[in-house]
Amino acid sequence: MSAHTLPNPTASPVSSPATRFVRTIPGMALLFGVGLLGKLLTHTTGLLQTRHPGWPLPHIEYVLWAIILGLVIGNTFGVNRIFRPGVATYELWLKLGIVLIGARFLMQDLFHIGGKTLGLVAIELILSLSVMTLLGRVFKLPPKLTSLLSIGSSVCGVTAIMATQGAIDSSEEDTSTAMASILTLGAIALFTFPAIGHALHMSQQSYGIWAGLAVDNTAEATVTGAIYGDVGGRFAVLAKTARSSFLGFVVLGYAVYWAAQGQAAVVENKALFLWQKFPKFVLGFVAISVLATSGFFTHGQLTSLSNLSRWAFLPAFAGVGLRTNLKDLVGQGWRPLIVGILGEIFIALVTLGLVYWSFEYGVAK
Repeated sequence: MSAHTLPNPTASPVSSPATRFVRTIPGMALLFGVGLLGKLLTHTTGLLQTRHPGWPLPHIEYVLWAIILGLVIGNTFGVNRIFRPGVATYELWLKLGIVLIGARFLMQDLFHIGGKTLGLVAIELILSLSVMTLLGRVFKLPPKLTSLLSIGSSVCGVTAIMATQGAIDSSEEDTSTAMASILTLGAIALFTFPAIGHALHMSQQSYGIWAGLAVDNTAEATVTGAIYGDVGGRFAVLAKTARSSFLGFVVLGYAVYWAAQGQAAVVENKALFLWQKFPKFVLGFVAISVLATSGFFTHGQLTSLSNLSRWAFLPAFAGVGLRTNLKDLVGQGWRPLIVGILGEIFIALVTLGLVYWSFEYGVAK
């Protein structure tokens, strides 16, 4: 090693927490700015419709405005380096919102509706894993890419893919392709699911559970539910959180399978592996719900927690648009996307039928 390549012993390679926080401020300001602008546009169009009822102004919720604005900014001007650390915090805001929204679910509601939802989640997991695996083989996708698409579509999208990458030792190309396909499908769901829900006159509860079951990425599932309505967003979070709780088990199963094939590291401590992969925000959601059920919070505090969850979701929704690069979505080849689209259509139709039977025409009646 030459002298000029030796590390400087006085230099600190790791930034301090304060420095890292300061670097996130511009991006977080952008997230909240886009979200607040979306709220302003919704309020403005609402006022114009009231004052000028003859004007053909579409009623667009702030959720959708935030996504559209984020898409426009991200795909025309791009997200400058100074904003990227802060924009990356959108997932943190999303998980915080999910935890806080637990205050709006009492345990008796979770036991009544959650029991049915867990049954539907189990069916969705089995069908999604099976159908995606079959389609991957039919279209001759690389085996590990098929595994990533199967896990991403069955559990929680990009988060599941990232959690699985190291466990099955997949290539960067397979990982990026699977993520691009899942993000593409999530973007499509944002616009198609609400239209289908309105066309079928679905209740807020049924639609929300359907969105939580059929939309892969946690952010897109939450937004897709919220576009339909506040109650729809709550139940989308409930169903999606139930799906996310299976993440560790599904990843462990694939890790053990690929280790048996000699193409991944052997999992020595399975209990520790499950804990590491388990999404901790699920525990926060349940803990807040338990506290709300026990009467720990006053009515005013519950209202404050509910409002805080909406404020937490505001930057998360803006981040969905800002981090979606349309060029990446169409530049990964057609076969993974076709596999994803066919599989998602099948799962969406099956879960739609199951939700209708369970919550509108079946036992619930």
